[in-house]
Amino acid sequence: MLSRILLTILVVFMLCSCHSNDKKKLSVIPPVDVNDYTVEPHNIPAVFDFIGFAESIHPVEIRARVEGYLDKIAYEDGQMVQEGSLLFQLDPRQYEAQLAQAQAEVAKQEAILENAKLTVKRLTPLYEKKAASKKDLDNATASELSAAASLLSAKANLLNADINLGYTTILSPITGLSDKAKLREGALINPASNSLLTTISVIDPIWVYFTISDNDILKATKQSDEHSIILPKDKDYDVQIFLSDGSIFPYKGKVNFSAPTYDQSTGTLLARAVFQNPRADLRPGQFVRVKVFGAKRPNALTVPRRALMQKSSGMFVYLISKDNKVISQDVTTGDWYEDDQVITNGLKTGDRIVVDGINKVRPGMAVNILGPWKPVTNSLP
Repeated sequence: MLSRILLTILVVFMLCSCHSNDKKKLSVIPPVDVNDYTVEPHNIPAVFDFIGFAESIHPVEIRARVEGYLDKIAYEDGQMVQEGSLLFQLDPRQYEAQLAQAQAEVAKQEAILENAKLTVKRLTPLYEKKAASKKDLDNATASELSAAASLLSAKANLLNADINLGYTTILSPITGLSDKAKLREGALINPASNSLLTTISVIDPIWVYFTISDNDILKATKQSDEHSIILPKDKDYDVQIFLSDGSIFPYKGKVNFSAPTYDQSTGTLLARAVFQNPRADLRPGQFVRVKVFGAKRPNALTVPRRALMQKSSGMFVYLISKDNKVISQDVTTGDWYEDDQVITNGLKTGDRIVVDGINKVRPGMAVNILGPWKPVTNSLP
């Protein structure tokens, strides 16, 4: 019995000794050198990020309006064509013949009208002298009026024949980028079945469409929160786009349209921006990343994004206490602006957090503040 009591006392002594040694080891760890960041409110731009696609501001389908064989394609597929330049030529011979026939009919009707006028002119003095009957004069007058009507009809047919002949020469109505020709030389064109020849699209300027979710709109228009977003007057938004390789499109755009109603199938609102595109870097159908500027987020609490740490339950930062000890602090993040993250919950003005040296600390450790953290470029206004 005595031996068991002595053994128990020995074990307790050894455990206490080990615990004391551990505390001594922790107490001798020197403070870790870090740079801190003091949390302060900033008025920052509220930037909205979307996926969009480009579309021509003026696409025109080039269609044949008369029937005929395709004699010539006068442009190269995909080239930029100028307004008024020749695109297609249909066989004009049958329409030239119809025009000549219409011209002859006009000349014939002009001769008939002239003869009718002379008849009326000849019968009028005879009627006045009772040498011709009223019926003869009336018939001559009616013939003159009929001849005048026939001449008008002939002239209308002439105009129609001239228009149809003109339709055999198909010119570009705009300056734009051409699509491939749908048919080749020798094909019989029928306006009722295969009238589409190609499409010409204006690409300078060019439109970029993007969709905004109802959640984004509600967040942007909420005014009860002290940190609510301030929207620009007259919806004066600037738009910047990024191409698929990450490069920035050199021209900024302006929002010039937003749909009045939501798309019920997606719960989104369609918006559009217009961009200059003199080098044709953007093509219709091309997908781009869209950033919309112009709104402001007042009094936002932000931290450098590099100060944030991730764990299974969310994000956290290392808070520095008054005695320069590290505390793990959970935070709720909002949007981000360049290299800074908006913090919506977990921090307050004046809090100090670890930025440089974050990988060398853990909760409870002492830190030595080398100085405030300074970004390479200051992204905050």
